[in-house]
Amino acid sequence: MFIAGGLVLIAACTTKSKIEITHVTPTVQTKSRSEPIFYNGKNYQLDYSFNAAQNVFDMKVAGLGPKLQKDATNIATSSLAYYACPDGQRGRLVGVPAYVDGKWVLQAKCA
Repeated sequence: MFIAGGLVLIAACTTKSKIEITHVTPTVQTKSRSEPIFYNGKNYQLDYSFNAAQNVFDMKVAGLGPKLQKDATNIATSSLAYYACPDGQRGRLVGVPAYVDGKWVLQAKCA
């Protein structure tokens, strides 16, 4: 290689990268579901639908007694996180659950 006058010319790379970087915003899956849930060795029934007006999921958990509010909340929020929430989000209870006609009725959202 010959250097004239102490200058070395380097050709710049002019090709564009073929890599595209996109950012996909995770979304909540708002499709209604009815699922059998196995929790603490027993089977329960979970039904939920998205309430767009309140931006929450209306949820019902069947198969638990009236004194098992904590279990109903755990079933609903963990199932919501699994089925509907984007990765890294959890199901969070909104308001207070109620025991109505043999089912726990509650609202939850992804947070």
